[in-house]
Amino acid sequence: MFLKSKGFQLFIALSLGIIVLLLPRPVGTKFRITGDPGQVLFENIRQHFSLLTVEKDPAKGYIVEALNPDSSGSNEELLRSKTAELKIKGLAYDYINGLSPKAKRFLAVLAVLIFLFISEPIPLEITAICIGVFLVVMQISNVKDAWAPYMHPVVVFIMSCLIFAIALDKVDLTKRFGYFIIKKAGTSVVRFTFILSIGLGYASAFMHDAAAAAIGIVTMLPLMRAAGIEPHTNTAKFMMLSLPFACSSGGMGSLVGGGRCMVSAAFLKEFTGIEITFFDWMKYAMPAALLTVPAAVAIVYFVFRPDPKYKLPKFDEELGPWTPMEIKTVSIIGMTFLLWLTKGYHGIDYSITGMLGLTALVLFNILKWEDIHTNLEWGTALFIFGGGISLGLAMDSSGAAAYFAYLFFPYVQGGGWLLLFIGVGVFGALVTNAMANVAAAALILPIVIPMAQLEGVNPTILALCLGMATSFAMLLVIGCPPNAIAYSYRYFKSSDLTKAGLVATPLLLGILILVAGVWWKILGLV
Repeated sequence: MFLKSKGFQLFIALSLGIIVLLLPRPVGTKFRITGDPGQVLFENIRQHFSLLTVEKDPAKGYIVEALNPDSSGSNEELLRSKTAELKIKGLAYDYINGLSPKAKRFLAVLAVLIFLFISEPIPLEITAICIGVFLVVMQISNVKDAWAPYMHPVVVFIMSCLIFAIALDKVDLTKRFGYFIIKKAGTSVVRFTFILSIGLGYASAFMHDAAAAAIGIVTMLPLMRAAGIEPHTNTAKFMMLSLPFACSSGGMGSLVGGGRCMVSAAFLKEFTGIEITFFDWMKYAMPAALLTVPAAVAIVYFVFRPDPKYKLPKFDEELGPWTPMEIKTVSIIGMTFLLWLTKGYHGIDYSITGMLGLTALVLFNILKWEDIHTNLEWGTALFIFGGGISLGLAMDSSGAAAYFAYLFFPYVQGGGWLLLFIGVGVFGALVTNAMANVAAAALILPIVIPMAQLEGVNPTILALCLGMATSFAMLLVIGCPPNAIAYSYRYFKSSDLTKAGLVATPLLLGILILVAGVWWKILGLV
């Protein structure tokens, strides 16, 4: 009992952070200098540092290496003092193979937060608020940068998805959707969950996975309540976790399925000139989506075996023709989905079209403000996911992500395309749990594409790998929007998601590797 007390768990979390802070900090020998086009800083340190490379892009600066790392003159203290002395506007240095003090403080904060996210001694919303507080107190981010992601466009987009789900529930469209599936599945909880999750998982390849998860959950909830399925039972965990896992996996199926796919394709073209078309992406990635979506649901089923005593209610009565309110709701939400799907043509951000749809729902008297503010899970969107974005941005800006990339990738160099593919996939799947998958793809691709070219590996393989592997953000609630949306209904604990994610992530990555080894070989890509 003592081990599960809030006080003891908070003590453990704090102790973890202190231990990380006390560990020795790896000091680097290579540094990237930016904001110094005339190489003034290098001229002042050339007795102690050699010039390694000068990037083609002036914004990326140049890289220097200590001539004698053991010498007191060839170290970061010299760089710091010279940078301060020269007072050149915008002049800065970053660590290439070392851990900056800021990155170390970030890792201490990350250790505390991961423990709090999994053990939940305090509500996750409060933990998520602490992200901003910790980042400022530990001088990792300034106040503006720490709090701005709490109203990031992605946060606004998630709120619009949740509000659409409220509208669908209010006009009983979820009942109609549930009725249609129960006609196919009968009263079986397992069949119903598989059909709903797999159907929406595949739909996630062409619509946002957050919207698919929100629609599925509000369809599922009334039936769960009618069947007497209590929160935190295995049956509830199976049903509520299957949806986000399936929807996350399905997003890899096409370029529009998730921002990470678009980012991967865009970076590939930017760095190499190679273009992956919409149909090329589907050709390579859709078989993996077709396999991983049902596999994800099956994994959750085996982790949380549902109790066969639960039966969903039968619908004996006919639901009748569609009401004008249902037609108006479907039309407005359908138009919004159309705008989301065609973003590439009109350029209007998802958050703007989502809020336009919300405005239309209120103008047509489908929703009232009372419906929104009493039913919307503000804490999920604003705090949990906003905090996750803030944490991910800090991981990037502190240099911690780049340091891990530096440590990780040398182990997979020289092993051919398959080892590089596995390494990039595993690293992407892990990193994306602490930052948005779009950010993870944007962070890792610039590192691995030149590596692939050096090894003679087609960079298209790694761009596809990263866009697909970052779909498996299944370890933490903050990993992706479907996780956060499902958690907001409190039918499972954060640790339940981690438990299922620990099984699902390696197995789904295994399927991805299998598809790459077989299907891509047939297509001649590898």
